[in-house]
Parts: sequence; C-alpha cells; structure tokens
Amino acid sequence: MKTIKDISISNQRVFFRVDFNVPLDEYQNIVDDSRIRAVLPTLKYALDNDAKLIIASHMGRPKGNVVPELRLSPVAKRLGRLLGKEVGMAADCIGPDVKAILSKMKSGDIILLENLRFHPEEEKNDDEFAKELAAFCDVYVNDAFAVSHRKNASVVAITKYAPISVGGFLLQKEIDYFKKVITDPMRPLVAIIGGSKVSSKIGALENMLQHVDKFIIGGAMANTFLKSQGYSLGNSKVEADHIGIAESMKKKADQNGIKFYLPVDAVVARSLDLKSEIKIVPIQEISSDWMVLDIGPATSLLYSEVLHDAKTIVWNGPLGVFEMEPFSKGTISMAHCVANSDALTIVGGGDTDAAVHKAGETERITYISTGGGAFLYLLEGKILPAIDALEKAERKIR
Repeated sequence: MKTIKDISISNQRVFFRVDFNVPLDEYQNIVDDSRIRAVLPTLKYALDNDAKLIIASHMGRPKGNVVPELRLSPVAKRLGRLLGKEVGMAADCIGPDVKAILSKMKSGDIILLENLRFHPEEEKNDDEFAKELAAFCDVYVNDAFAVSHRKNASVVAITKYAPISVGGFLLQKEIDYFKKVITDPMRPLVAIIGGSKVSSKIGALENMLQHVDKFIIGGAMANTFLKSQGYSLGNSKVEADHIGIAESMKKKADQNGIKFYLPVDAVVARSLDLKSEIKIVPIQEISSDWMVLDIGPATSLLYSEVLHDAKTIVWNGPLGVFEMEPFSKGTISMAHCVANSDALTIVGGGDTDAAVHKAGETERITYISTGGGAFLYLLEGKILPAIDALEKAERKIR
C-alpha cells in the first residue's frame, strides 16, 4: 500500500478521510481528543509539503439526517488549536457552496467538511456521492483505520474516482503493528479475548487458533465456554446456541497444543446493580440465582502468570462489566499486567482502550489501536474493504 510519502502533494488539493468521531459532553465539549491527535502526523506532513487540506469525517449515527448535536464545529476548533492554524468549517460535505469554498483554497489552507453521515449515501457506498467527494481533490488519503472495515463511500467507492488514492501514516501504522502480531510475532504469542459474546468473536477466535500459543478468555463470553465444559453458571449470561461452537474451539485448541485458559473464580451478584450483594466464589460454586460479572482474584493471578513469559500480547475485549466499579477489578488488573509485561503489547477495541485509560496505563502499552471493529476484522483474518479499495486503485494507476 502506497502512503502519502510516496507521492507529490505540493499545492495539491488533498482529501483526508479521518475518524474524528470523538465523544462530546452535554455542552458540546470534546471529552477525549485522542482520535484527532492520532492523525496529526499525517496532517502536519501535508502542511509541511504545502498541500491544501480538505478533511472529512463522520460523527455518531445520524442515519442520513442532519442532527445539530453531531455537527463537526467543535472538532474544527480543537483541530485548529492542535495545529496552531485556522481551520475553516464547511456547512456541508458536498454541493455547490462547498465547491466554491474549496476552489479558493491556497497552499496551507485547511477546510473541515461537515458530517459525512448527514447524507444516507455515505453508508450506502453510493457511487454518485463518492464522485462528488472525489471531484474536490487531486489526491485522496485514507487515514481512518477505525472505519476501514465498513463499505462506506468515503473509504471505498471514492477510490474509484479520485485521481490518486493512498494511505495515511496512521493507517499504515495500524497495519504494520497488526502484521507484527500475525506475520512474524515474537513468541510466546498470547491472545486475551474478552467481551460479552462468543458469537461476535467466532471469526477472530478461529483465525487466531492458527497463530497464538496461548488464549486467555474473559468477559461474559467465558461463561459460554465454561458452560460447554459442564459448569453451572446460575443466572449468568450464556449464549446457549453457541455452547457447541465453544466446545469445539476448546477441543481444537487442545489438539493443536494451544493452551486455553478460562476463569477459575468469579465475582458474582444477584443483579447488575451497585447496591446488590457481591461475592467471590470458585466457578464450581455459582448459585442458581447469581450471575458472573467479573473474573475473581484467583483468575487474575492465574492470568498474570500466563503472561509472565509472553513476548507478544494482543488484547481485545474487557474481562468483566468494568464500567461499574465493583466489577472492574479483573479488567483493571489485566491492564496492569499487560502494561508491566516485557512483551510487545497491542490493544484493540473501544472498551479495551477505555479500560486501559481507566487503569492509567495508556503510556505503557506498545500500541493502542484506534479501531474496534476494524481491529476485530483483522483478527478474523479478513482484508479491510478500504485497504482492498486502495490497492485496487493503485493497480489501476500502474
């Protein structure tokens, strides 16, 4: 995949698809600007090389409607502050008014287009919408890894019509780190897979069975694996229709000599309520009217020992209901263990990222991916549609 460094962008109109889908509070203040900061190297490179920057993003899920609370004006202000330059804000992302503004751009100018998802055509990967976006630019740059698993017009269809299509530094960095996990990892390679559903991680689990040396399983999805091993889980969340799949995955791991670790104790309560009584019990002793909401201390100790000799660790998904303090200790403990490891550590997924931040360990993780869905897509062994589109566009130019 070619990147922005491989082409000339001086005095060119460069269209950057980024992911500025940042969280806002009730007053439209940005709560976390890490996604904006992640693409600054690409944007600064373009400014240093005298390009005209046209920046496009989505925010939230307006479902093709104009939602005032999801306008990108707060992002324009924050981006301007971070770059130390004025960032113009367009009233839309297509149309004659936008075209008129962009036609007056000079080298070093920055214009942020309005929310792409205000138009339903964006998520439909509509060709005509993509053509309008592509007509604004001389060069298209995808630096939005977090949406590169989606077949949206601004990451897939646009590459058919932009004169030149390449990747940005963030997109390249994400792919490079993932290759360090899959292509030639330092071993032992340990995968920590959590979250609520086995069904949402089947593809990732099956693909990773071909690569990892050890699996650590947590979160509600561990309940389904435990149920497949004959344990009674009380009122815990279990995907009954996936028990057989969980059992076959565990058998396959055993046959391939892959060590597969499940919780040995749990934090349980009668309901998902801060006022509910809480107990720590062995997995064998979960009462019929109680539910598992976090891994227990013995499991945390076991998992820390599993990570002791790891050389590469990839983590996707929390190990409990970490958003609620009584059920956060297992996930927070895992964040500390991963951070204290001497291994190359890669974390992916919005909830996992949030857990690492909550644990105060962000700076001690080798790499935190900006994309949850896209990261999981790669774990499944699939080619991201946006990467495929870039490569097809590159072959077309040749």
